Amino acid sequence: MLAMPEINHIKKLRNIKSLSINEISKRTGFSWTTVKKYADEDQLPEENVVVKKGMMYEEKWGEIVIDWLVEDYALKKKLRRNNTILFKQLQKLDFPGSYRTVCNFIKEEWKEKMLDEADEWKVEYERLTHPPAEAQVDFGITEAIEDGKVKDIHCLVMSFPYSNGGFAVPLRAENQECFLEGLKVLFDEAGFVPRKLRLDNLSAAVVKARSRNQETIFTEAFQRFASYYGFEAQACNPRKGNEKGHVENKVGYVRYNFFTPSPVIKDLIHLRELLFEHSKQDHQRLHYKKKLVIADLLEEEGKFGLALPEVDYPVFKQSMVTANKYGEVRIDGALIHVPRSYHYSSLYLILYWDHYKVVSTNGELLSKGPRPYMNQTREIPWQSILKNWSWKPRSIVYSRYFPYLPGRIAHYLNIESITLRKERVEWLLSLILNHDMQEIDERFYELLPEEVYGDSTNHPYDVDWNIYDSLQPMNDSPAKEAVKHV
Repeated sequence: MLAMPEINHIKKLRNIKSLSINEISKRTGFSWTTVKKYADEDQLPEENVVVKKGMMYEEKWGEIVIDWLVEDYALKKKLRRNNTILFKQLQKLDFPGSYRTVCNFIKEEWKEKMLDEADEWKVEYERLTHPPAEAQVDFGITEAIEDGKVKDIHCLVMSFPYSNGGFAVPLRAENQECFLEGLKVLFDEAGFVPRKLRLDNLSAAVVKARSRNQETIFTEAFQRFASYYGFEAQACNPRKGNEKGHVENKVGYVRYNFFTPSPVIKDLIHLRELLFEHSKQDHQRLHYKKKLVIADLLEEEGKFGLALPEVDYPVFKQSMVTANKYGEVRIDGALIHVPRSYHYSSLYLILYWDHYKVVSTNGELLSKGPRPYMNQTREIPWQSILKNWSWKPRSIVYSRYFPYLPGRIAHYLNIESITLRKERVEWLLSLILNHDMQEIDERFYELLPEEVYGDSTNHPYDVDWNIYDSLQPMNDSPAKEAVKHV
């Protein structure tokens, strides 16, 4: 591009001197094309429009990430996926880019444009030194998907500031039985008992918080539990959560890394195993300051801790109750019918963390079952999710909610044709008004339109005997022979 004095000189020769393009080119030494451009064409200023390039803009990856961020923005902050989790999920889709590429895209296209978050106050804290074998515990609430429904999980987290190690156990409530049972599991997973245990003033352990004139008063059951295991309990001052700041951060770390997105589980035991495996894998990373493997530091820390007792500590609460005239006993706020309870003026109610027993005064077991909160669930809002999918059918298989679909329905929607995918979503929308998703899955072939598979009683799956043959050392598959005799 020519400088403005040169451009003005060319225009003066053309418009005032009335010279030809060839003559101006000879005088100035510029090419004929350049002279023609600046002599006869209007040089209007243009706004520079930056066309962003790269895989996040030119391929599907950016659209997938934005869809995920929009989905998560409708959730609570603690349930949203962070950049690391988004990157790992992209890698499962064969994303060829780097973690930094994803972070830069989210910063430019989401945080700076979509969100208007105020800067947080930056406070300088004093760095603390933690001795080994001291632990902190706290509850954190998150969720998991079981049988196609949402279950609230009260996750008890124990962290060790010295090694930066931590363990988590899922529970269904924060009462005394769950708290003590959770501590038992955490001690077993750590392999030792911490000498000091710092905790909040939760009602499961504390009767009265510390004041100016009085120390913390713990519940009798928690004092008995601490005495049996040998640790010293230390309660924080009221409204001083920073006194157990390490476990506060660990609760958030567990939530973002282990529960985002919400895992699909069989039951709490299955979730407990998953969390333990996650913790062991997480302990293979380096300590942020000591630059040593956390698992090695945790093993060293265990040498300063207390040994686990040989006899298992029984956790339960026993009380006397009376059945009403309908033979019902109130358990966790719910009325539970107890057979033959009308024969007794009083009964023993024994509460464990996950189940209960009702026993007569002469030792007869009258009733037992899961505690009412064990079966409490929330429906996934499939109607609003399906509406969003009908608007953007291309993003269905990448949605955070897609893994929560029952098997038949997920297979039904996982097709290449976007038009057909949209039609199938609208068909599900018409059914979800009167049926839940689990019922649609169970009655799938009954509810399916006949034009899709014809006779809905015939399943569209054929048995591939090669799969069975590959699992057998002999040529003749026993599975095939069994079917021949049916």
